[in-house]
Amino acid sequence: MSRVRRRIDFPFRHIKAFVRAGYQKLVDDSFRAVYRILDASANRANEGFRTLEEFVRFGLENKTLVAAAKQLRHDFAQALARLPRIQLVSARDASSDVGASAQTVSEYHRKTTDSVITAAIERVQQSLRVLEEYGKIVDPAFGRDIEAIRYRAYNLHRDVELQSWVGQRLQRLADSRLYVLIDCMSDEEAFLTAIRKWAAAGVDIFQLRDKAADDRTLYQRALIGAKVAAESDALFVINDRPDLAVATDADGVHVGQDELPPGVARRLVGPDRLVGVSTHDLTQVHAAIDQGADYIGCGPTFPGRTKQFDSFAGPEFLRQVHAADKTRPLPAFAIGGITAENLGQVTETGFHRVAVSGAVTAAADPVAEIQRLKRKLESGR
Repeated sequence: MSRVRRRIDFPFRHIKAFVRAGYQKLVDDSFRAVYRILDASANRANEGFRTLEEFVRFGLENKTLVAAAKQLRHDFAQALARLPRIQLVSARDASSDVGASAQTVSEYHRKTTDSVITAAIERVQQSLRVLEEYGKIVDPAFGRDIEAIRYRAYNLHRDVELQSWVGQRLQRLADSRLYVLIDCMSDEEAFLTAIRKWAAAGVDIFQLRDKAADDRTLYQRALIGAKVAAESDALFVINDRPDLAVATDADGVHVGQDELPPGVARRLVGPDRLVGVSTHDLTQVHAAIDQGADYIGCGPTFPGRTKQFDSFAGPEFLRQVHAADKTRPLPAFAIGGITAENLGQVTETGFHRVAVSGAVTAAADPVAEIQRLKRKLESGR
């Protein structure tokens, strides 16, 4: 009986040893896979962090965001130090990575810096999530550290995108020469067609101003205007309605001296939208700058067809603003009764940005008039 048992036990011992060895190999392979995942994800996150940091340093030139990005990268490196470096490096095997050749067409197409930043931050966030989950197998404390860094990365992404949008709008503002004030027009189709055609003809900024329109009509026109202007690479602002500027994702709001103070308008529209202010003397110009205006309208320069004034600041005011601009530069648009005929008197003061209304909206051929104004503004420079 004992010999029978020995004959039976003998193969079972071999089976046990085989199973034990197989299980150990499975465990070893599993841990190697974990470290391989951690190593690859750490590398991707570091690449994304560096891409983001270079943009805020050289693109946005924002010291606060540079400091935040560097600190986040430093803290990430400290968290990674919790993992055994030798295990990470030993698990690395890029040549046998089956995913290395699985690429998409979009990986090789980046149209703007925004698309680069979006891809980088998404790479960071996804990699951090992978590190957090697989890192818990190795060290639960590491997982907690990575989770905290991941949430900070979300906030940094938000701040960078907001600053990027601001930078784009400010750059487009700086490049702008022709600003046209429009009303709601007869219907949506006429409004949409006008913005498309006029932007193609050379209008850089549109302002929706219609004191006779109800809120619903203003809202509906602003939705169309903001969308079409963005598609046409123009800016779209709304007169005296920061709430509508936010609700319709317009580029900003314009306020006058009898409307909301610029600082209040800024709090309502946030840091990523433009705030413009109408000014009639140098005191108002300096006040607008002090309160955070992004640009100013200066006038009235001449009697106009669409808005009546008791007095006119005239071209002399423009000369004063142009002289002051050397010490406190800000995009400034001459406004009030400006036409192609009197534009020379404006450019002689040093102003090469104008805001018009009737000169375009009441013209027999608005497109031709826009082109005429734009040519004169460019030649005046």
